[in-house]
Amino acid sequence: MKIHEYQAKEVLRRFGVPLLAGGAATTPDGAVEAAGKVGGSIWVVKSQIHAGGRGKGRFVEEVDASAIALAAAGKDAPGKGGVRLARSLDEVRESAAAMLGKTLVTKQTGDEGKLVRTVYVEGGCDIDRELYLSVLLDRSNHRILFMASEAGGMDIEEVAEHSPDAIKKVWINPVTGLGGWQARQLAFGLGIRGGAVRNAVKLLQGIYRAYVECDCSMIEINPLVVTKGGDVLALDAKMTFDDNAMFRHKDLAEYRDEHEEDPAEIEAAKWNLSYVNLDGNIGCMVNGAGLAMSTMDIIKMKGAEPANFLDVGGGAGKDQVSAAFRIITSDPNVKGILVNIFGGIMKCDVIAEGVIAAVHEVGLSVPLVVRLSGTNADLGKEILSNTDLDIIPASTLEEAADAIVKAVGA
Repeated sequence: MKIHEYQAKEVLRRFGVPLLAGGAATTPDGAVEAAGKVGGSIWVVKSQIHAGGRGKGRFVEEVDASAIALAAAGKDAPGKGGVRLARSLDEVRESAAAMLGKTLVTKQTGDEGKLVRTVYVEGGCDIDRELYLSVLLDRSNHRILFMASEAGGMDIEEVAEHSPDAIKKVWINPVTGLGGWQARQLAFGLGIRGGAVRNAVKLLQGIYRAYVECDCSMIEINPLVVTKGGDVLALDAKMTFDDNAMFRHKDLAEYRDEHEEDPAEIEAAKWNLSYVNLDGNIGCMVNGAGLAMSTMDIIKMKGAEPANFLDVGGGAGKDQVSAAFRIITSDPNVKGILVNIFGGIMKCDVIAEGVIAAVHEVGLSVPLVVRLSGTNADLGKEILSNTDLDIIPASTLEEAADAIVKAVGA
């Protein structure tokens, strides 16, 4: 689960992470009110969407098609972007009005962009240096990993590609947690010196506690800044959480913004289905994550592209199967569907009944290939053959892939 920057900063404040004062708003007047509470004479107004590159992004209403393409590619284009500096309350209002209700296109949103519903108004600071910091789980080492770089404000992927030695890494023992010596080591590695080291240690330890106690999957601070006065502050903040742990964090679950999520993925979650929307045109319904990945791989190997990852799980019932079929067919890009089931705990006759029920409910306007194997496979095939549905049967996965690719003309 992703949350917005202003929400991430609310969480980090609980753990003593040093931040600038700020406030969220959904109207231009609300933005001015937030700036008044922050105080000072300079503010930054930030669009709140679940995507990076907001500062380089451009609003659809402000630029032409060629500029949108440049923004999506991460290049400069006309406009002021989704992060704007304001030197007066009037400029705060103008900036908020220019963002709210508008579609922001960044490198991460794609050409369709994302609608800005909230802005975050934050005070300014006297920046001396910009750094990069992230915390994530390194599954290969079974440890939490701190990654940092002196190249703050840049895409870490670019830094990793062109200057891999510029990325500092520190692995944390899960038994002892982040030691003060490790935090100081990381600070020194980033060129932080003097009294700023103590401030950096405080920030790093607060971020580590937030990561562990909130069951995060990732925290990214880009940029992490050192001010000319020696303060170390999280100027931006991204946090994602392990969905499987959200039952322990009802307060964090309330931060979910469904406007930022794929409606099909939201619907799938209601039915306990593992679904990820993709860019292809062959819909997949499979049981088991490994088999689902293999099914997607063979579709690509045959020269086509899967439209989704969808794992109905091992214990899905007829209603869940019907829901899965409805979700697949709701994607206008889907030109054909491949159902690939290996019956273990899941019974093939249940899949067959679910497919029939779903087709009768939503109709079938694209080719459908079904491969059933395992528990009650013969019964499932018999159920499908006794209907008037135009279903293409297959005995093996390769046969099924060949059939669906041929049927959609890929």
